[in-house]
Amino acid sequence: MIEVVKGIGRVFLNPLLYWVFLLMTLVGYRRIKRDRLNFGVKVFNLFSEWKDTWLASMLFGLFISLLMVGVGFVFSYETLILLSVVVILLSLFLRFGLLSASYSIGITYLLLLLMPTVMEYQTLINKGLFSEANFTGLSILMGLFLIFEAQQLRKTDRNETFPELIRSSRGAWIGQHRIKKLSVIPFFTLVPAGLITPFAPYWPYITIGGEAYSLILIPFLIGFEHLVKGSLPHEAGVRIAKAVFVLALLVTAIAIGSVFISWLSIVAIVVGIIGREIINYRHRIQDNGNQPYFRQVDNGLQILSIIPGSPADRLNILIGEMITKVNGQKVSTEKQFYEALQETGAFFKMEVIDDAGEVRFVQSALYEGDHHELGLIFITKPYRNK
Repeated sequence: MIEVVKGIGRVFLNPLLYWVFLLMTLVGYRRIKRDRLNFGVKVFNLFSEWKDTWLASMLFGLFISLLMVGVGFVFSYETLILLSVVVILLSLFLRFGLLSASYSIGITYLLLLLMPTVMEYQTLINKGLFSEANFTGLSILMGLFLIFEAQQLRKTDRNETFPELIRSSRGAWIGQHRIKKLSVIPFFTLVPAGLITPFAPYWPYITIGGEAYSLILIPFLIGFEHLVKGSLPHEAGVRIAKAVFVLALLVTAIAIGSVFISWLSIVAIVVGIIGREIINYRHRIQDNGNQPYFRQVDNGLQILSIIPGSPADRLNILIGEMITKVNGQKVSTEKQFYEALQETGAFFKMEVIDDAGEVRFVQSALYEGDHHELGLIFITKPYRNK
């Protein structure tokens, strides 16, 4: 229990804990600025990329902690510091796709592999600083975190991806969506030197030396980011999730094999990095080969996005659906929609066409404080020039 308390205290010495708040602020501010240029309004709140991740992160962090401590995986302080530095450097690009475990853990592994050789050619730092590394433990962590990444991708909500406006190849304005999430997974792992002594013949199973151990709490960052313009974004998220899950199982199986054949750990790492790149490439090729899903049409207004908490959100209107009539009047432009909406005052009725081409009617009262356009975002030219 003493080591648990000390381990929790050590998390406040980790720069990742503070960097994640700055990172989310920078990413959210840039997104809101782009939304105001494109749509003239903020669509999602500042920390929306973080929304609905806490429970899953805590439960998965508990699972990793029980595995790391129960089996006995020991990492050196140098390994954990290097991993934190790599995550921070990758996040400087403000692209969550670089925060996949394939890249953060993969790059850390390769640096640890090369570091002893590099250290031989310098005299400023102790040459044995990075001589102890748990390569098997890192490869197993990559596989497990890829499973979590696939699970988060699969949970992509239809109305909670981030819209953008771009020019098509023919010069018309079309919509695209950005699937992205950032999760912070806190988990305990063992480090050399402390008060915890071996309590079973097998424990610790994978160690790097030492006769007593302590705990440290690591706030690890997991992220993903994909652009989608050729299909509904939640459907693309499910497709990518299936591919990432298969990759995760393959990496985990090979990494477990490295417990018995040590060189399999580098095979797992290489498979993880190359496999994630192949998944990204295949998604881009497939998406670019499709016709733009969100585009301007002549017989209605296609919904590009829904502002959370707005009347449209309360009425369960979905992105990708088409509005053809408002208060009995046909609409095909945002101006016509706005004018038809104002005619009946505090009440409105809309005709909406869903994915199957079936028509349903949506009606409600307008209340004080409601968004004047119901919180619907359409595909038009940008509100302001960039």
